[in-house]
Amino acid sequence: MVGGRTGEFAMDVRIGRASEVESRPANNLLRRLSQADYAMLAPHVAVENAVPNQLLYSPGDDVQVVHFPCGPALATFLVPNEDGRDVETILVGREGAVGGIVSEGFLPAYTRICVKFGGPFARVHVAKLEAAKLRSASLRNIFARYADCMLAQIFQSTACNAIHSIEQRTAKWILAAMERTGDESSVPLTHEQLATLLGVGRSYASRVLQSFKAERILDTRRGSILVLNRDGLKLRACLCNDAVKMHFEEVLRGVYPTEEREAG
Repeated sequence: MVGGRTGEFAMDVRIGRASEVESRPANNLLRRLSQADYAMLAPHVAVENAVPNQLLYSPGDDVQVVHFPCGPALATFLVPNEDGRDVETILVGREGAVGGIVSEGFLPAYTRICVKFGGPFARVHVAKLEAAKLRSASLRNIFARYADCMLAQIFQSTACNAIHSIEQRTAKWILAAMERTGDESSVPLTHEQLATLLGVGRSYASRVLQSFKAERILDTRRGSILVLNRDGLKLRACLCNDAVKMHFEEVLRGVYPTEEREAG
């Protein structure tokens, strides 16, 4: 009987823990925090809807708020260049956050950070996050680990742009967006947006999409790319997404979205 009660108590604790985590905003990094760590942030978390192309930071802005994309929402880092074009570097979805991740005070933004796909964003003032970090070594550790994962993502993106074809990178970006939004059949991406992601002209991006359409891998509708053959798309993609996911799993297990995890 005693053992039975112990087992029932343990199950109740697990159920209570799961329920508490599910009540948080739909951001995997926030859900990765311990109950005690999240409790310190909870009074300061505000969730607001953001629209596509909404500007979060411009270069030189004082970073005062950390933005956590939730659910299908995505943010993107854009590096402005002397010719007036912005080049996108990485996408950040519900696996992470943008702005003030490792800041300990005033931190000017280096890139432009925009909302790529609209949806809910949880927001915490940098000062509140830093105060909580001072009180909790485990909270500091989680955000330091996430900063390491983001750096790995930037390194991988740099290597990808240098050595992989436009076709491979196109397939990679579309798959990365699908993983983060949870949509298995389409991505709300225009030709112009895809061109910015790839750092090429719109006409070049359109030619790449036409080649995928000819192979019945993709199709397009106004403002969206439809995925007809996901396995075919994976075969055309480079392995950069897999490398990033592997690093996330080693450093912050359970944070990066995967098909198996979403199905579970």
